[in-house]
Amino acid sequence: MKYALILGLVLLVIWLWRSSRKASQNDKKQTPASQKPTSIEKATEIVECQLCHVHLPRDEALTGRRGLYCSSAHKQQAGD
Repeated sequence: MKYALILGLVLLVIWLWRSSRKASQNDKKQTPASQKPTSIEKATEIVECQLCHVHLPRDEALTGRRGLYCSSAHKQQAGD
């Protein structure tokens, strides 16, 4: 009987601990609209190298007469 009581208390403590964790996680997920970030990040445009067809961000690509390239070596190799 003593072990059943101890086991019951342990299970009760575990149940209370888990239910309080779930409640705190739900509170974190439901942030008010005033606390949500208002700025939206601009998506990065992805382009393809004309020579090797590797995809890379547009701001890292090199512009040539015939298109965009991933490196200066590919730009030279293409004749630009």
